[in-house]
Amino acid sequence: MKPVNIGILGLGTVGGGTAAVLQENATEISRRLGRDVVITAVCAREEAKAKQICPNAAFERDPLTLVAREDVDVVVELFGGTTAAKDAVLAAIGHGKHIVTANKKLLAEYGNEIFRLAEEKNVMVQFEAAVAGGIPIIKALREGLAANNIKSIAGIINGTSNFILSEMREKGSAFADVLKEAQALGYAEADPTFDIEGHDAGHKITIMSALAFGTPINFNACYLEGISKLDSRDIQYAEELGYRIKLLGITRKTAKGIELRVHPTLIPESRLLANVNGVMNAVRVNADMVGETLYYGAGAGALPTASAVVADIIDIARLIGAERSNRIPHLAFQPEQVREQNLLPMSEITSSYYLRVQAKDEPGTLGKIANLLAHEGVSIEALIQKGVIDKTTAEIVILTHSTVEKNIVSAIFAIEELECVEKPIVMIRMESLHD
Repeated sequence: MKPVNIGILGLGTVGGGTAAVLQENATEISRRLGRDVVITAVCAREEAKAKQICPNAAFERDPLTLVAREDVDVVVELFGGTTAAKDAVLAAIGHGKHIVTANKKLLAEYGNEIFRLAEEKNVMVQFEAAVAGGIPIIKALREGLAANNIKSIAGIINGTSNFILSEMREKGSAFADVLKEAQALGYAEADPTFDIEGHDAGHKITIMSALAFGTPINFNACYLEGISKLDSRDIQYAEELGYRIKLLGITRKTAKGIELRVHPTLIPESRLLANVNGVMNAVRVNADMVGETLYYGAGAGALPTASAVVADIIDIARLIGAERSNRIPHLAFQPEQVREQNLLPMSEITSSYYLRVQAKDEPGTLGKIANLLAHEGVSIEALIQKGVIDKTTAEIVILTHSTVEKNIVSAIFAIEELECVEKPIVMIRMESLHD
């Protein structure tokens, strides 16, 4: 059978890993597929490095030249970023090439445009590696859970942030100190903003939300809150109360609309997600028929991500020439069934909350705080005075019952106006993960 010819754009960490997997496991891949997969062309910054990695492939400096080659069936986009990647992907689709990409930013921001053009040109776009690296969560959402109405997804989907939070909990270290350690170990970039402020997780949960609920991709609607302002005291207090703090990407379908958010979250220490540590990733999906399923594994790294890239190449190779009706839709639902749905603003979500208040240690303080919470319809589950920080200031931790976010925001604003409250209130959302 005719081989499937691959053109790779980018030979960095993931691109080099992909080339290694295709070459080292060529026999195994051929046994599974029934045909060979051959790297016929590559595009990279350094020709010498490219020749070392893929000695039998043609080298192209211009990605637009590579995607136009007649001896390329599938373009594997591993540039990262959006500008050059978007131009190359759209051009490749225009030439009738199938696409494999690990680029979550590209898909979260331009996925709707890319998928529309792919439908017009009758080509496939596969993107397993764009979300959670080596974890096959895209295949689970598009295929394995196709018989279900998905209720919610919650995931630890950024290894950098999870490493930092794990180290802060285990060592009691400050955020800034652990960030430096993560950078020294290669887990965090020199500019870590994309990871620690929730952008990376936001791209991933936005893609999963579209797959789960049959909506267009809408990254601009995703609420983002990172971990850079977390204090090690809150991690310690959460631990004492039986919770752990994780940066979660959450999407949930409710009667009012769809929630789409990324933020630090207290979750009970008994939950499996609470025990995912270091740079590992995990995604919990709750669906009506199967119930709760959990997907765990390496969310990044050359070979885990390359494993997902090559799996996508194999899927495309199996379906080349198949009728469109026999292919899996890009966003899991038939294109005409992908519809806009109400995306809830954060003020309308429902959650429980952890509050840390620093206030004057004087009679009546707790009563004033409790009254203001009650005035906004916020019920207290637990209220604990952690002790006196100095001779005049006490630290108070409050756990609330479930309430609408606009109520807790109004209550916090009122409490911060009290003369006895000395510092801004820390608020962290809580999730039971029992939905």
